[in-house]
Amino acid sequence: MALFSNSHDAVLEERLESLEKHLDRENPVLLDTVRTFRELDEVGHKMALLTSSQSYAAQVPWWPLVSVLGTFSSGKSSFINWFTGTKLQNTGNQAVDDKFTVVSYSKNEPGRTLPGLALDADLRFPFFQISNEIERVSAGEGRRIDSYLQLKTTDSENVRGKIIIDSPGFDADQQRTSTLKITDQIIDLSDLVLVFFDARHPEPGAMQDTLRHLVTETINRPDSNKFLYILNQIDTTAREDNPEDVIAAWQRALASAGLTAGKFYTIYNEEAATPIEDEALRERFEGKRARDMGEIMQRIDQVDVERCYRIVGALEKQAHHIGEQDVPNIKELLRQWRQWVLVGDGILALLLFIIPLIASFWMGLPVGEWLLAMVGGALVVWTPVLGLIAAFLVAHFWLRGFVHRRMQKRMNDEDDLRYSFALKRNTRWWRSVLLTNPVGWGKAARATIKSVHDTSTRFVQKLNDGYTNPSGIED
Repeated sequence: MALFSNSHDAVLEERLESLEKHLDRENPVLLDTVRTFRELDEVGHKMALLTSSQSYAAQVPWWPLVSVLGTFSSGKSSFINWFTGTKLQNTGNQAVDDKFTVVSYSKNEPGRTLPGLALDADLRFPFFQISNEIERVSAGEGRRIDSYLQLKTTDSENVRGKIIIDSPGFDADQQRTSTLKITDQIIDLSDLVLVFFDARHPEPGAMQDTLRHLVTETINRPDSNKFLYILNQIDTTAREDNPEDVIAAWQRALASAGLTAGKFYTIYNEEAATPIEDEALRERFEGKRARDMGEIMQRIDQVDVERCYRIVGALEKQAHHIGEQDVPNIKELLRQWRQWVLVGDGILALLLFIIPLIASFWMGLPVGEWLLAMVGGALVVWTPVLGLIAAFLVAHFWLRGFVHRRMQKRMNDEDDLRYSFALKRNTRWWRSVLLTNPVGWGKAARATIKSVHDTSTRFVQKLNDGYTNPSGIED
């Protein structure tokens, strides 16, 4: 059965049907969620918030997503190699990879490296059509998607059913603007974010830009609990007179960036660890690492559950966004457009009223006689009047288009661009300038939004029934 109507283009519909088949085997609740996204798509298409090649379902990753962020040489790639049990990523003290690497499970083709296009064209991954976003940030860069992304496969059971993302060092100089754009998108879409810092560089004060972006700008998010802050390669501090000073310095730096609560982990790679001669100190380091790694792994194991709630939450959020943000914003754009058109019409009408007065005096007719001639149907009077009415109509429709084009030129930021097509649809020549409701926003659309809200609540209840049992009574 086709999941989406003909309002989607054929390519997108094929991809969505593939997603439906995958979810049908994995999670029926999420399958129903995709179908509910279709209802929102219908509203989005009618309001011109979506093009025929777009779907709200394509704006969320459907697999559990764990992202690994941090600075160069903070051990991100080493952690992924340890997690997968393979030498998947290159490691080193300097920058060894300047791409975002998506790690996905493959039983039949492990060890393959695929280009960024494989991610840009597959809506199941978090980078679907990211080339369009990169193009908006840096003109011409969207075509160089392979310079930013790559996909690697592994047969590690730890990766089965989820996606791991290894990021380039946050403090990269080249392609920085686009890299930050992708980083922000990853943060928004991730179920778990591991933020790595390097214990070998105990000068966190010099990394204020990194701390600001990865700590200050994330701690007040409603999903801030998905961030784990990890001080890696802590074994290198064992030779210090007081290794706790290094940890304390990082904790102060994170606190100065605003992180006064939340978990702070200290780990290291046992295979590449600096030998610790003092047995008591070694046992203390190993014990702390084991406890922290255990908690990190436990959180990673939970991403599948968190993914389900995230997707249902995204559905609810999108329905809320349409009703509470998109509609008011489009109404405001229409108000501005209507105001300028009506002001222009008033000026035109005034000018066209003055012209007959001048003409009547020029013809030697007092105003009263001129009006009587109109009532009497004098052709000599009605001909110029009809001409003026035609001129007014021509000027009115030209003015509508002129105001619309001027408003479009001012739509520079990303939010405004989202409403570009909606404004165009609402200002078509046959649509009355007096209408205040956006195209597609009526009783049926409001009912759809309410239905999606109600359905989202039922989805959450289904998830709760699957993952909890408060009564303790067995079925």
